[in-house]
Order: sequence, then C-alpha cells, then structure tokens
Amino acid sequence: MSGSEAHGRSFLPLAVAVLLALAGCATTYAPQRLETPDELRNVQSKTVGEVAVSVSILTDEQARRHFGVDLGAHGLQALWLSVRNASDRQLWFIRNLLDADFYSPEEAALVLRSSVPRDQRGAFAQALRDDEMRALLRPQHVTEGFVYLPRREGGRYVDVRLQGDAYLEVANAGGAARATMRGLRFDFALPLPDGDNDYERQDAASTYGGRALPELTADELRSELEKLPCCVANDAGDAAGDPLNVVLIGESSEVLNSLSRSGWSFTHRIDLRTIRREIGAALSGAPYLVAPVSSLYLFGRKQDVALQRARASIAQRNHMRLWMAPFRFEGRPVWVGQVSRDIGIKLTPKSSTLTTHVIDPAVDATREYLLHSLLSEGFIDRYGFVRGSAAASPAEPRFNLTGDPYFSDGMRLVVILPPDPIPIENLRSLAWEQSAAPIAEGQSAAARRNVRPIGPSAGADPRR
Repeated sequence: MSGSEAHGRSFLPLAVAVLLALAGCATTYAPQRLETPDELRNVQSKTVGEVAVSVSILTDEQARRHFGVDLGAHGLQALWLSVRNASDRQLWFIRNLLDADFYSPEEAALVLRSSVPRDQRGAFAQALRDDEMRALLRPQHVTEGFVYLPRREGGRYVDVRLQGDAYLEVANAGGAARATMRGLRFDFALPLPDGDNDYERQDAASTYGGRALPELTADELRSELEKLPCCVANDAGDAAGDPLNVVLIGESSEVLNSLSRSGWSFTHRIDLRTIRREIGAALSGAPYLVAPVSSLYLFGRKQDVALQRARASIAQRNHMRLWMAPFRFEGRPVWVGQVSRDIGIKLTPKSSTLTTHVIDPAVDATREYLLHSLLSEGFIDRYGFVRGSAAASPAEPRFNLTGDPYFSDGMRLVVILPPDPIPIENLRSLAWEQSAAPIAEGQSAAARRNVRPIGPSAGADPRR
C-alpha cells in the first residue's frame, strides 16, 4: 500500500461521516401545523344522505408549513380529507381506490428523511402517522386526516369510496336473509394551485361583464350553434384555424369534474418558465403531462380553459380548448370548443414557443374520442350533432393556422353533461343530425374489402 493510498483511505470514513451528518441536518425544519380547514384553499365538499366529504390538496407552501419539509421537491403531495359521518353506521375509507400508488406514513418518512434532522426523524415519522386519514369512520363523528400521494401537476381526479359493514337484509316476507354491503362514492376534480394553470385565472361570472346571458330553447340553441364560425381564428381574427367541433353544456365545475374523471387533465399557462420546459421536452422527447397549448381565438378572446389527455411523449396528446358562449341553455353555461389529436412536433415562427404540434388530420376521430371518454364514465345526459363546423374531404382537406391538413364531416358534437354520472341506459339523443363514421372518412375504396356481407351475397365483389 502506498502512502497516498493509506492517507486517502484514512480520511474516507471521516468524509463519509461528514457527508452523512450534513445530509441529516436540515436547518429549515420548522413545522407549523395548519388549522384545517380554515387555512386551506379550494376546499370542495359533497354530501350523500347523512355523510359529507370535504377534500383539498395542500399547495407546496402549505405542505412546507404544516410538515416542515418540502413534499413537492421529493415528488409527494398531501391530500386533506374530512368525513362527517352523521349516520348510525360505521364506514370504511378505501384508500387504494383513491390512488393505488399512495404512500404509507413510514414510506413518506423514508422519502423525506434527508430534510429532517436525525434526532427528530422518529418524531417526524410519528407525526405523519398521526396525521394519516383513518380507515375506520365512526358513526356520529367527523374524521380528518391526510393521504400521502405521488405529486401531480395541473389537476387530480379524486375518487373517495366509503364502504359500509355487511349487514343482513331480508328481500321480502319469508325470503332468505342475505349479507349486503352498501358503499358511497364522492368524486372531485381538484385543480392543483401551483400558479401555472390557465383555469386559475378563468372567472366564468365575469367573462361577459357580469351581465345576464339570454336563455335559449332547444331550437334556438341548435340555430345559434349552427351560426357560429366554422373554426377558431388567429388573434387578428382574419385567418381560420382548427374546426370548432364540440359543445359542452354545464357549469364550469361540472365540465372540469366530468373531463377530469374521464381522463383529461388541466394545462399550464404559457409563460417563460413553461415555454422553456416545453422546448426542453420537445427536444428530449420527455413527457410534459400538463404542457400549455397555444392561444387561439373565438368571441374576440383566447380560450377560457384548455385540457388534454397526455400520452408518453409531449408530441402525442389529445387536447381541447373551450370558450364560454354568450348564451345559456337550461340555466347552465354553453362551452364551445375545439378538440384535436397531436401526433408530432414541428418548428414554426408562428408560435411563441417556436414549436407547434402537428394534428391528426382525422379530427372527427378525436371528436369521437371525447364522446367515448365521457360515455365510459357516465357523463352524458343527452348528446347530438349540429352542422356548422368545417367540412372537408381527404382529397380536398382544409388547413389550420400552421398549415396542417384536416378533413371532417363538418358536424359539431353537442353534449349536455349531468351533474353526476348516470347509467348508460338513461342516455338520450338530441336527434338533430347524424355524423359520419369517423374511421371510414379517411379510408379509400380499397378498405371496402374489410367489410363483407353475410349470406348469399358473401362472395360479392367487395369493391362494389
């Protein structure tokens, strides 16, 4: 062994010890418990019978104050949950149905341990245990606590399931007794208040200066929707872009809740920070699940809110812009929108980010994607189609503002949202127009070979 080797090895344990000691020293550890729910923002509540549930997600700053550590920096979030069980039954909170990837208090303590002084880690872990939401919800009690979750941006759909104990139920006189378990479900679309989301500045009540908007009959609604422009426009209003192909009717909270539950998430606003992040994701191909969308215009303003269903890469997503219309139907706002599917990214001087997404030309297929995502979760009361969008064929497509071609049957999907999910058998049609089959729109005559009749004509020429 050389002298230098001996010297280096003699100091190695000391260096390691110093690094470990520094890692265990957090001078900023100073928890200040929040007096929930008074200090929480955006608390949402729902009541079913004698049970009320309230939820809120702590901001990163609130989490730092309450827990004394930066949960967000370690990829965690704290969901505050309160259950007022005024019934005479005990209930059980089914945590893994809210998020199967939740963190146990011990796991969260281990993830966060580097931010807690060594001599306080035991107390910190105990505090996380004490703050955790209990599984058993006693009758005639209010139970509150936190669920520790993986951090998400933009918004989170929260599905709170409460299950009752099994009890004997007799079907009818003389019938056999059977064990029955009844559950309750409370769902929420929770915006995550990190300051970057476009919906955080959207105020539906002041969109039209607080004036009362006209209430339309069904016939008047159809007429007004058909008279709208075919497409979104640029900020100058002198060039048409993507087709206006969707209409949603419901309160803003109902729109966000139904879309969030159906897999759609919120988007970030365009600013210097999000532009840098989007460019970086575009260059690397990394995901950016709440990436901003560019501003397009209707009613003389950019979109009121944008949502998306992100995929593995920033280049691939379904996205939608919505504008509140200057009229109402059945006492609720009417949201006119544009939905399309992004399949790639290209450079363009027409965007503030110097990049833009390339859309799938079969825009009607994305319109159907929205319909099916709402349908699968029971968030359609009535739906139908009206004319007025941009009709074009694959042979003679139209082009959006950045030169991407698209084709469509020119119909607008109209969906009246229910306040809560309804069974699919209760779905009703507006019986206005019939849309074309979106998959067939882009197919050539050669695709007819894939559709064959049954019976005596089975051998007929498929090209006919």
